[in-house]
Amino acid sequence: MAYTATHRHAQISARKVRPLADLIRGKRVDEALALLKYQPQRGARMLEKVLQSAVGNADDRRAPNLGGLRIVDARIDGGPMVKRVRPGARGMAHIIKKRMAHIKISIE
Repeated sequence: MAYTATHRHAQISARKVRPLADLIRGKRVDEALALLKYQPQRGARMLEKVLQSAVGNADDRRAPNLGGLRIVDARIDGGPMVKRVRPGARGMAHIIKKRMAHIKISIE
């Protein structure tokens, strides 16, 4: 049975988190947490929290062996964009897109 956790509308670009998700996909949970702990990126902290939440969900639903859980799916999808206007040169306006991501992790 798969146990999932999601973080929707994370205030980070999906492009910044995807390489970290590729790093942990398919690994055991304790291995993945150890890997993410020493990554300097801000997205690693977000992935770490979502992964710990998935482990908590598995514990809450009485998973048979918490030590042997593997990450079967780590999906980072693009979320909505908040658009802001910033003044540019010669009276122009530049659009700044504050991107969001949906982080979903499934363990089994």
